[in-house]
Amino acid sequence: MSENMRTVIIGLDGVPFDLLRDLAESGVMPNTASVIADGAFRKMLSSIPEVSSVAWSSMITGKNPGEHGIYGFTDLFPKSYNMRFPNYNDLKAQPFWERWPGKSVIINVPSTYPVRHMRGAHISGFVSVDMQKSVYPSALLAELEQMDYRLDVDSQRAHASMDLFLTDLDRTLDARIKCYRYLWDSENWKTFMLVFTGTDRLMHFLWDAYEDKDHKYHKLLLRHFEKIDDVIGEIADQMNDDDLLVMLSDHGFERLDQDVYVNYVLRDSGFLRFKDSHKITLNTIAPGTKAFALDPARIYLNCKDKYPCGTVTQDQREDILAELEELFGMLQLDGRKVISQMHRKEQTYSGPFSENAPDLVLIPAGGFNLKAKPNAPVLAEKDIFTGKHTQDSAFLIVRGFADDSCVPETPSISRVVSIIENCHN
Repeated sequence: MSENMRTVIIGLDGVPFDLLRDLAESGVMPNTASVIADGAFRKMLSSIPEVSSVAWSSMITGKNPGEHGIYGFTDLFPKSYNMRFPNYNDLKAQPFWERWPGKSVIINVPSTYPVRHMRGAHISGFVSVDMQKSVYPSALLAELEQMDYRLDVDSQRAHASMDLFLTDLDRTLDARIKCYRYLWDSENWKTFMLVFTGTDRLMHFLWDAYEDKDHKYHKLLLRHFEKIDDVIGEIADQMNDDDLLVMLSDHGFERLDQDVYVNYVLRDSGFLRFKDSHKITLNTIAPGTKAFALDPARIYLNCKDKYPCGTVTQDQREDILAELEELFGMLQLDGRKVISQMHRKEQTYSGPFSENAPDLVLIPAGGFNLKAKPNAPVLAEKDIFTGKHTQDSAFLIVRGFADDSCVPETPSISRVVSIIENCHN
């Protein structure tokens, strides 16, 4: 990488390509519009599955889950159905800031908790449980307390009062901005990464407020993006001509019509059985089970010698996968196909940890959100969310390269690190 060139990465969690283009072209985000005009603006593919823990892990390592080992926010302990929650300690590949020269400042990147020793400063993003373990070096803790820094917005407030949620969202953003300004000036950095995650929360709860200009919260949603755009303009103005500016999201978003429960489908079709119909959890999976799912739609075959009640043998695998693909390929609600794509393990993942991958991952069709709640009493329902993730509509902007051939027409999130490295060379 070039000795003089610095790299600045701005993440907008969950922001889809079309929404960003709309806000840039409509004047809500004029600074972003300027960055787009001077750079390469691409629609980008997210990870499989399209959840933040997998996507950001793929982005910061430049690897697929078979190489970095993160397949979701949840996983199972070996040879059991007991749930565990992978964190930064489970990441099997190095993030770019441990490999690139010079100091880095890393603010609010999801799934980087607990932090560890590094060259520079690191404040982890969600899911971060303990402030003491979320900040490196620990000397920063006092400064962050002065800023009223928050690791994440309190999303539970939205279930009680949307006004309280939006107030907390605004305060969380203000503290994030103070933190960026302080570290921008106080650290002698070569790489600076700042991720805004309130965008994801906003669109989960208020995607309808984006689509409906008469919605009570439409202007407040736009104001959140305006404040972020002000920061983007401020950062862009402080960069040198030789610096590289990268903006990206980890996945896209769209309107949510219905949540669909994958384990309900497996139960209803006889693939998934439980020992006790009154106590339905993964821990009560019964012999005879062929497959089960973890969030959002990661299907695992109940393999012999891998799980306590596993009975599926290697020579049965192909037939069961074919049956599952037929089952979900035919699944419809109100005359609409629920599943748009299905990805088998061997076609999707590669690397030393691909043996831990789900056997099949389902990608929902437009409007449907897939969940793996094992005891769901219905096939589908609607909850408070009005927006849901998409796999094929993230965005990437790169500004400051000599030759735009370093930015492919359809990049994937696991290629962002190599794109940055190519643009530096």
